[in-house]
Amino acid sequence: MATMTAKIIDGKAIAAQMEEEMKVEVAELTASGTQPGLAVVLVGEDPASKVYVGRKEKSCERLGIKSFGYKLPAETTEEEVLKLIDELNAREDVHGILVQLPLPKHIDSKKVLIRIDRSKDVDGFHPLNVGCLFVDQSPLPPCTPAGIMELLARTGVELEGKTAVVVGRSNIVGKPVAMMLLKENATVTICHSRTKDLPGVCRSADVLVAAVGRPEMIKGDWIKPGAVVIDVGVNRLENGKLVGDVEFAAASERASAITPVPGGVGPMTIAMLMKNTICAAKNAHTLKNIAACGGGCSYTSCAPGD
Repeated sequence: MATMTAKIIDGKAIAAQMEEEMKVEVAELTASGTQPGLAVVLVGEDPASKVYVGRKEKSCERLGIKSFGYKLPAETTEEEVLKLIDELNAREDVHGILVQLPLPKHIDSKKVLIRIDRSKDVDGFHPLNVGCLFVDQSPLPPCTPAGIMELLARTGVELEGKTAVVVGRSNIVGKPVAMMLLKENATVTICHSRTKDLPGVCRSADVLVAAVGRPEMIKGDWIKPGAVVIDVGVNRLENGKLVGDVEFAAASERASAITPVPGGVGPMTIAMLMKNTICAAKNAHTLKNIAACGGGCSYTSCAPGD
């Protein structure tokens, strides 16, 4: 068996550290009159979605965030989901709204996501919030890419001047994380199914982000010696084992640091959801105070990293 030399980037431990920090924020915000509240909408009985929603509810409980769960039957109509979102948009005690994807096929997920008030879009999927990434102003960034950036920052990975390769061009992970890496002055390449010489491009990466959704597609010898590898993929094999998009054992012999699956990026996604919820609550608290004093106060919205 090969000896692993890469440092394991423990997303579970980093997420736990963030939770301790966020508990203080939530307590202070609640004491000032605004307890953060997160509404999660689940339509149907998708097993993986039910597990994810359960984890989010437990995280809210640990942090002191109010959790509002809406578990709707699979036959719920699109109109009924949109009506619920309108109601949640109007509620002052709900600061974040998350609609768990995927939705049943008869519901247009794009229509649903755009209906969420962008100031409560804690998933960071609203087109206006996504657009903010391109002008470096994103108060509610998408959770998984933001979690990746938090992992890199807290691990002490220097990005300025480095070559970053993102394998995968999804709107949820690939494209936004590329923009975030670019903001940190990395030189970024986005790869996809039609990229020529994908192994060669991967070998150029000082930082490799794998988000393609194919089990162990990225082989160990595709990794540049000393590279940092962030594996976003979560794939279940026929034997029930969970693996990432990267051939972990072989890659660990070449990388300087690597995220495991599970226990790497996954816990950070939920941590960043909580962070976005707190941020949205802070913004609502700020606006409420400005209104109370007639606009004479000097308040500012929170931004990523606050």
